[in-house]
Amino acid sequence: MPVALVVAALAASFRPDVVAALSTAKQIYVATRRADGTESKVVPVWFMLDGDAIYFTTGPDSYKARRIARGSPLLVWVGSPQGPHFVGQAELVRDPEVAARMAPAYDRKYWIAWLGLFRPNPARVRAGKTVIVKVTSRQ
Repeated sequence: MPVALVVAALAASFRPDVVAALSTAKQIYVATRRADGTESKVVPVWFMLDGDAIYFTTGPDSYKARRIARGSPLLVWVGSPQGPHFVGQAELVRDPEVAARMAPAYDRKYWIAWLGLFRPNPARVRAGKTVIVKVTSRQ
């Protein structure tokens, strides 16, 4: 999807400061809420913008994935742990076609993915070894 269309779609769902940061950021920093309500450790992740959502991958047994599955919101900082922040609605996606769309986006954004490392892999999603997280704004 062309960058201008992505920015236009994002503008409809995210605050302007978040849209501006997402258009240039290489990473987002995410945290979830534990069962006791405390915030998990903030960790950096690579991501793809697509329409009005952000996508990234994680292991299906990761704390992130387990907390998202039970309904935890996703706390997101864009570009750095001090960057623009929003609370996202996250859902787990197990569609290999989404991973297939993510791979070329990662190749363009991250040089090491272009080498075939750390890029979303449809076969891993199909085998249940990777899960995709779709994040939208809770605004």
